Amino acid sequence: MPVLFLVLFHCKEKESDSDKDIYEWKTIHVTASAYNSLAYQTDSNPSIAAFGDTLTPGMKCIAVSRDLLKMGLKHDTPIKIEGLDSIYLVKDKMNARWKKHIDIYMGTDVKVARNWGKKKVTITYRVSKEE
Repeated sequence: MPVLFLVLFHCKEKESDSDKDIYEWKTIHVTASAYNSLAYQTDSNPSIAAFGDTLTPGMKCIAVSRDLLKMGLKHDTPIKIEGLDSIYLVKDKMNARWKKHIDIYMGTDVKVARNWGKKKVTITYRVSKEE
């Protein structure tokens, strides 16, 4: 059994090495606010994101301003947000009026979203080296 574990672990390491060949991480500074899946903050179907994903409380995802889409923050792009531990995925788009802005999904907990407020943060996101 320990040999099997080592083989599986070794394969996982190789996969990570190949990811380094395919992807790179970029860093930018943005304004970050928070939002909830509530009709008064979004629209009449607040659990459906702009890319068609169904949002459920506890998901680690964000909405991005449309200028960031052009910079490589496309649907399901993994990102790291300064001050937060998890990796978040791009699942939603913001209104076209926003620039260099992300909106962090905080389920239905309005108090947590308000406590986050609005801040300037650094984000790091993964893109294909081919882009």
